[in-house]
Amino acid sequence: MTAESTKPPTRQERQHCWKLRDEYFACLDRLTIVDPVIVEKEPEKAKECLEKKSKYEDACVASWVEYFNKRRVLDVKQREYLEFSKQQSGK
Repeated sequence: MTAESTKPPTRQERQHCWKLRDEYFACLDRLTIVDPVIVEKEPEKAKECLEKKSKYEDACVASWVEYFNKRRVLDVKQREYLEFSKQQSGK
């Protein structure tokens, strides 16, 4: 998405964004990278994902990219906490 675009994304644009996000996150999953910020700081750790990252960031509104990236990390932490809670409660 271009920065000067003020119209909300169309349904097709949203679906395209989600598709590219899922492809990028699947690439990170294969490399066991949870936090996409790592790719920003150390791109050599995810060389094979850099093209997918670029497409994802180009297709999605910047605020969405930021939200999706943070949500990914939060989801993993929540799953880990729930698993830990189950183990502690003996269930």
